[in-house]
Amino acid sequence: MKKFKDRQEAGKRLAEILKEKIKENKNLICFAIPNGGVIIGAEIAKKLNIPLRLMVVRKILYPFTTEAGFGAVDPNGNYVLEETPYGKEIIERQIKKAKESVEKRLEKFKKWAKYDDLLGKKIILTDDGLASGYTMLAGVKFLKRKNVKKIIVAVPCASIGAVNLIQPEVDELISIFVKKDLPFAVADFYQNWYDVEDEEVINIFNFEL
Repeated sequence: MKKFKDRQEAGKRLAEILKEKIKENKNLICFAIPNGGVIIGAEIAKKLNIPLRLMVVRKILYPFTTEAGFGAVDPNGNYVLEETPYGKEIIERQIKKAKESVEKRLEKFKKWAKYDDLLGKKIILTDDGLASGYTMLAGVKFLKRKNVKKIIVAVPCASIGAVNLIQPEVDELISIFVKKDLPFAVADFYQNWYDVEDEEVINIFNFEL
C-alpha cells in the first residue's frame, strides 16, 4: 500500500506531473493547506518557479476527536458541512472552535497567508492527500469567491469520494493515486508519516524557498 517514501518524494513526483502539464507559469500561485500540505507545495513551487502561500482552512472536528471531521472552515470563517447526526448546539460549538483555530493560525502565518490579490490568478491548491475532501472543498470555494481564473487541485493521493466531491468544483483535479475502496487513510500512502509541526512550516518558508 505504501506509495511514497515521504512527503518530499510525493511532492517531487506531483511537481513533475504539473511541470509537464503547465507550460506557462505567469500569474500562477501554489497554495498549500498546512501543515502536511506545505511540504508538498514547497516541491511544486520550486519546480514550477512560482510563489507558495498558505491556504489556512481547518476541519470542523467531531467532539472528542482530533482527526475526524464533518466539514471545514475557510480563512473568512465560511464553512462547508457534510451530514452529521449531531444536533445544532454541538455543530455550532464545533464550528466556533474551528473558526477560532483559523484565526490563530492566520495570525501566526500571516506573512504567507495572503489573499487580497487573487483576481484573475491561476491557482494550484495542494495537500498531502484527500480523505473526505471537505477541507479542500472549503479552500476551493474560498478561492472561487476571490474570482480566480483557474483552480487546479493537485494531491498525491485521494479517496474516490473526495475526487467525486472536488472534481465538479475545479478546472482540473490531479491525484497520483485514487483509492476506490474503504477504509481510506492518507497516512497509509507514506512510509515515513508524522505530524508536521508549525515550526517546520515556518522553516520551509524561511529557509527552503
